[in-house]
Amino acid sequence: AAPPKVFGFLQDIIDEDLKPGGRCAHRRGLKDEPLIRTRFPPEPNGYLHIGHAKSIIVNFGLAQLYGGQCNLRFDDTNPATEETEYVRSIQEDVRWLGYEWGGKPKYASEYFDQLYEWAVKLIKDGKAYVDSQTPKEMKENRGSVTRKGVESRFRSRTVAENMELFEDMRAGKYKEGEHVLRMKGDMGHQNMNMRDMPIYRILHKHHHNTGNKWCIYPLYDFAHGQEDAIEGITHSICTLEFEAHRELYDWFIDNIGFESPPKQFEMARLNVTTFLTSKRKLRQLVERQIVDGWDDPRMSTLSGMRRRGVPPEALRTFIKKLGVTNKIATTQVEVLDDCIRETLDPSALRRMVVLRPLRVVIDDYPEGRVEEVEALNHPSSPALGSRRLKFSREIFIEHDDFRENASADFFRLRGVGSEVKLRYCYVIKVEKVVKNDKGEVIELRCSHDPKTRDDMPTDRKVKGVIHWVSAPHACSHTVRLYDFLLKPDVGDEEAPADLDPGDGMEEEAVVDDFKKFLDEKVNQKSKEELHDAKMEASLSKCEVMDRFQFERNGFFVVDKSSEPKKGKLVFNRIVCLKESGLKSKENATKASNDRRDQQAKQAEEREAKKNIDPRQMFRAEADKYSKFDDDGVPTHGADGEALPKSRIKTLKKEWDKQKKVFESAK
Repeated sequence: AAPPKVFGFLQDIIDEDLKPGGRCAHRRGLKDEPLIRTRFPPEPNGYLHIGHAKSIIVNFGLAQLYGGQCNLRFDDTNPATEETEYVRSIQEDVRWLGYEWGGKPKYASEYFDQLYEWAVKLIKDGKAYVDSQTPKEMKENRGSVTRKGVESRFRSRTVAENMELFEDMRAGKYKEGEHVLRMKGDMGHQNMNMRDMPIYRILHKHHHNTGNKWCIYPLYDFAHGQEDAIEGITHSICTLEFEAHRELYDWFIDNIGFESPPKQFEMARLNVTTFLTSKRKLRQLVERQIVDGWDDPRMSTLSGMRRRGVPPEALRTFIKKLGVTNKIATTQVEVLDDCIRETLDPSALRRMVVLRPLRVVIDDYPEGRVEEVEALNHPSSPALGSRRLKFSREIFIEHDDFRENASADFFRLRGVGSEVKLRYCYVIKVEKVVKNDKGEVIELRCSHDPKTRDDMPTDRKVKGVIHWVSAPHACSHTVRLYDFLLKPDVGDEEAPADLDPGDGMEEEAVVDDFKKFLDEKVNQKSKEELHDAKMEASLSKCEVMDRFQFERNGFFVVDKSSEPKKGKLVFNRIVCLKESGLKSKENATKASNDRRDQQAKQAEEREAKKNIDPRQMFRAEADKYSKFDDDGVPTHGADGEALPKSRIKTLKKEWDKQKKVFESAK
């Protein structure tokens, strides 16, 4: 029977390739070769994030599905950004997701000798040349999507000249940026990736794997296709950002010549609201100490999600639920949260924890008396057993479970005379509300109904049930409540392809204003630490990474910073519970009010913009720009350096937009 179509169109492609007469049909008869071979090829220049999880699950998952093999290959072609720490973390992440790679991990650096020989072949075949233009000249001469490129004046060098220069580059005779080896493509090609893309650049950097053996390094576009060929990869799966690079991938494969060439296929990358997948910005958050390291539970890194307590099964379910397509889309984070809850719910033991305690004294309960009640560890799984909870005259409840003068649809405590059922225990009734000098509620004095502990009498109707802990028997530990690092409905606009031309030939990136990014997109209230949470005593016996559901509060995990032997525990919130009807209504009302406030603010800003002369709009930003053209468009940064043309182009668009606004108001 055909495998289930978990991975969509990619399975259709593989099925066709394996049919009689198909591209890979001959592999069915190979004894020592897997039916298909995929690869996961991260660059070891940072920690993996949720976007990489999709690539891991697809590549390893396809290999499992077809009885094939998936290689783990580190594309370590840029020693300037790579560290052994990242190599270790990547291996840990792959194993955490539940996969093992075929054989030992592989490295692009293992193939440097062969890649060098293939570069020499391209030179001798007249398909590559050493260019000595400056990076600035190369950028200018490359052209644009609307303007053809210009051939380098060094393009006509002879094979002998190119060989001598390339050998001298390898011998370390030149500085970084003096020369670069380029393929001979077509500078007028509509695909800019075919315009004499670089093959090798000079980098006098120590390499984590080869030491100081090399001072020239292959570029990713040249290296990864040839690495696929060396390893016998049958299906090289990338994200859609690489679609325009496929023609170059095939050019190198065809001009070097392989008996069984690999083939590249592209799928849509994973986009999730509130998740950041730009390695550069993730690194900035770490380096600027906006977060507490790469594994901060707010980070979209796999190590951050692991520390937050997200089960790997939930991520696998999430990726497979979304499926694999070549259509660009953004998934709401709520879909992931649902998968996390669905994975945790069957096995997470329930515990009662009061996050923001309000003291309750039950005046008609005898002083000094302590009794025990039976509490289920999981209401839907009796097999998980139960535990005994102590009850006494003084208890803690959530401060939010008391709301003076609340509406009738608030089924908790609403003031004097209101009643609520304590989970596994008595019905209590508010007799008196105690406040401090500021008018803040600090204590409730209550009575209890002794007949309601184990069973409710048929004539008693109490709608609300709340959790609690006995004050004398509670323990206190730190609780961290994490929210999304990016603001709601904000996604990552930066493609995470992380291509590394490294020689100034790449498409000029828009200058990143990190302060603007922090102000506009980063949730400054993404972490709240509670030090006075009251917990049932059994939680003092936890170990790191134990997971629980704190009843009515969410799923939590014991953080790795905890010291169980010293009695110091930290609990991270993994995910909230699904909202109740009332909570959902309240949040919807708040969101509506927030939207109205935001719309009013935007209206004010639009009105104010009508009075801003476009010729002056940038001149006021002296901390960013130092020189301007006649229209007031910046040409130089605050440091006096000329701005990249792409940045000037972006600023000119802003200028044009403001001009229309300004003139329309006249």
